[in-house]
Order: sequence, then structure tokens, then C-alpha cells
Amino acid sequence: MLQALGRRMRKRLFRRRGTYLPGPAVVVLAVASAVLAALHAFTFHVNPDEVGVVMRFGIVVRQEPAGLHLRMPYPIEEVRLPKLTRQNIIEVGMRTSATTSSSGGSAASVREEGMMLTGDENIVDISFVVYWRIQDPVKYLFSIRRPGDTVKDVAESAMREIVGQSNVQPILTDARQKTEQAAQQEMQELLDRYGAGIHVDHVQLLKVDPPTNVIDAFRDVQAAATDRQTLLNEAMAYAGRVVPEAGGDAERIVQGAKGYRQQTVAEADGQTMRFGKVLDEYKKAPDVTRTRLYLETMERVLSSADKIIIDSNIVVPFISLVPPQKQK
Repeated sequence: MLQALGRRMRKRLFRRRGTYLPGPAVVVLAVASAVLAALHAFTFHVNPDEVGVVMRFGIVVRQEPAGLHLRMPYPIEEVRLPKLTRQNIIEVGMRTSATTSSSGGSAASVREEGMMLTGDENIVDISFVVYWRIQDPVKYLFSIRRPGDTVKDVAESAMREIVGQSNVQPILTDARQKTEQAAQQEMQELLDRYGAGIHVDHVQLLKVDPPTNVIDAFRDVQAAATDRQTLLNEAMAYAGRVVPEAGGDAERIVQGAKGYRQQTVAEADGQTMRFGKVLDEYKKAPDVTRTRLYLETMERVLSSADKIIIDSNIVVPFISLVPPQKQK
């Protein structure tokens, strides 16, 4: 814009023969051009997503927020405008072009970045993205050169270290979130050590696969591991159902045995006490006691036998009611 104003002013100031043409319009135009040049030289504008880092003779003297600010003209003061609120994205192991993103197609793989060796000496093909922001604009501008390349190199190094300390099976199955968090933490520690002034918001794994030439074998192994876990879960469920039932049956048998033991002991104790009482009575009156025992025994035996009544005119008595004599 200043160049266009300058050309217009020169056309007004000089005629074709080079003579000077004074006038009010020329003066206004010259003053306006001078004001615009002064505004450009002595002011700068900071957008809402930026911060103005002002350097005086190459030394940072202040930081300005969004808005219009004054400054000394270049080369006395120079202004850098890093974007603090913008979230930057770094891709590792893949590249997504603008055409691919708009069409929804798959991203191009970068094998030299994505091929990594696990702790159990297997190879996995990994692609992931890193989301990061500028945290300290001064450190970001002056502590590292080419911040984007630095973040990418740090991300690849951190992920290789995490994968190199892990086995292949958890990485392929249930340890994706743990791997992302460990890589993010490792990246942040490295960038803080470099004084990069960068904050890592998130690390997202997009693809974790075995190499293409062995992916079928890895899938078969993964399916077998899934079947094994399923059978193991079914066996544990069966054991959880059968073991309590067996424990209940065992407890019931033990309690029954204890009850039977107590009953038998009590009956034996009762019989012992009864025998002792009978023995005491026998010692006091042997004949009476013997006769009573004989009668009680006959009563107990004959109570369940068929009975025959015989007329006294006919035959023999049914049984002698005289107890046997005590043998001497």
C-alpha cells in the first residue's frame, strides 16, 4: 500500500518535463504517506491468538498481549508473533496430505519412522500423532531451532524407548492407553530438559500392527490367545460354582458325622448308666433282679411273635414261667 501511495505521489509531484508541481493535494498526499510510514515503523498489531515478543538490539525486553502497540523502528526493535493458542500436530510413521484429509482416504505410511523393536525382540509398525502448544514464547523462539522438527524427533525417540521396554502382545491389545501416556510423559520431560517452552497436550496412537508380511500369523496368535482367555474364564466360572457346592456338601457331611457321634456316645453313656443301675439292683436282690430281667426279656421277645393258646386239658404248657435256677 505504501508503494502505491509513493507512486501516486511521484506522479503528482513531477510532470513529464521534470518540473515541480506544488499544490494542496500534493501536500496532503505527502503528509498521509508520512503518517502511514510512521505508523508502520512505530506500531505493530498482535492478533488474539498471538503474543508480541519485542526485542531491542536482539535482546527480549517485553511481551505484549493482543492489540495495537508502539515500538522503536527496525533495526532498533524487532517483533516476533508466536501463536500461543494454536494446537500444532506432528505426525510420526505416517503423512496425511490435504487432499487425503478432505477425501477421507488413508494416510501414507512412513516405514523408516514407524518400524520399532519391542522388548521381546518383535517388530511392530506404529503410527501416531502428537498435539502440542507453545507454553513459553521466549524459550520457544530462542532455545531451540526448528521447533517442529525437534518435537517430531523427540516424539519418535520417546516412542521407541517406550516400545523397546514393552512386550509386543500388550502393545497390540490392551496397553495402548498406557503406551500413549508413557510416551507423552517421556516427551514432556525431554522438551523441558531442552528448555523448549512447549507443552505436549496428547499423544494418540493411530495404528499398531505387526509388519505386513507376518500380520496373518500375528492375528492367528492373537485369536488363539483370545480363545485361551475365554476358556480360562469359563473354567474359573465353573470352579467358582462347583467349589462352593462341594464345600457345602462337605460341611453337611461333617456336621452329620458330628451329630451321629454325639448321638452314639449319648446312647452308649445311657446304656452304661442303665447297666450300672441294674448291676446295683442285682447286687441287692439277685433272685428278684434275675426274675425281672427274664420276664422283661420274654416280654420283649414274645411281643413280636405269634401266640398260641393251649387249653390246659389238652397239652403241654406253652412256656415255663419259672425262671431258670441260678447255676451254682
